Amino acid sequence: MAGQNDETDQKHLPLELKRRQFLQGLGFIGAGAGAIFTDRILNANSQAEAAQVQEFSATPRNNQNTGEIPRRPLGKTGVEVSAIGLGGATLGQAKTKEEAIRIAHEAIDNGITFMDNAWEYNKHRSEEWMGEALQGRRDKVFLMTKVCTHGRDRKVAMQQLEESLRRLKTDRLDLWQIHEVVYYNDPEMIFRPNGAIEALAQAKKEGKVRFVGFTGHKDPAIHLKMLSYNYPFDTVQMPLNCFDASFKSFEQQVLPELNKRGIAAIGMKSLSGNGDAVKKGIVSPQEAIRYAMSLPVATVVSGIDSLAVLRQNLAIARGFQPMQAKEMQALRDRCAQYAADGGFELFKTSKEFDADEGRIQHGFPPQSQMAT
Repeated sequence: MAGQNDETDQKHLPLELKRRQFLQGLGFIGAGAGAIFTDRILNANSQAEAAQVQEFSATPRNNQNTGEIPRRPLGKTGVEVSAIGLGGATLGQAKTKEEAIRIAHEAIDNGITFMDNAWEYNKHRSEEWMGEALQGRRDKVFLMTKVCTHGRDRKVAMQQLEESLRRLKTDRLDLWQIHEVVYYNDPEMIFRPNGAIEALAQAKKEGKVRFVGFTGHKDPAIHLKMLSYNYPFDTVQMPLNCFDASFKSFEQQVLPELNKRGIAAIGMKSLSGNGDAVKKGIVSPQEAIRYAMSLPVATVVSGIDSLAVLRQNLAIARGFQPMQAKEMQALRDRCAQYAADGGFELFKTSKEFDADEGRIQHGFPPQSQMAT
């Protein structure tokens, strides 16, 4: 019968063609449509087919047996970056500046090229320490930091850019992202006349940044609303981990849309933000990081505050083999019961992970004034 023949033909399609057809079926339908968007994803031919797409997209460019850190294309930019990155927030939490510099140097010397940071991390210490570490190594890395206007205007954003460049001891950024888009009115504030979005365009025009994007960790619907403006973002950063797949899922709702548009996805919070799931023995660091790296992302930003953690993550990245579809699904299923209430993703369900700069701009007290 015709239907049976069509089904048989589908099974024998090349994977890349299946991937294109799968992504074409995930048409974006605008802001406020998170639930419908999720249904369209979950009603694709099968979860196994979606996982095949992930497996294909996660394949690194270089030989997996060389012991090198895999590299991947950063969306449509024409640039390749290391599949694992160095997180600036935790770098600024190293015991000393000297250890932070050693961490950065060892990371770079071992093939990590993607450097994450933000204007507000650790009261600017993260940028200052990274800036010192990059002296003599700036051209070996892809340097990103984030602007932390949190609703303030273009002028504030440009002022913060100059401060970031000074602290990072460079005259240019490879990537500048709007940080922590986590409040439901953030998109309107960012895209309003004279909003921070205008600073991104100005900074690119002036040659101070090469690429632009945005980040957030709260709700996939906010990311989709940002994307509904159809601004030519190069990157989007978001939490991706084996718990996210079952709760307010960026993997299910946002990631397919980014791949459809050719926007580079940057993963973060692979250990769920504070590592509680690892401490409680639910997942291992190897499982958690490997899962995130097996998704169709350009890089996974990893929290590293010591040489021991760096060396652990380097070993995971060097030996990386993408998880098979069944293996990924088994991990999702194992974590689903723990994911259901968001307890291992408090950055989605509470204000515990929201930075003071954003809290203050939106009328909330800083963390230091909160009752413990």
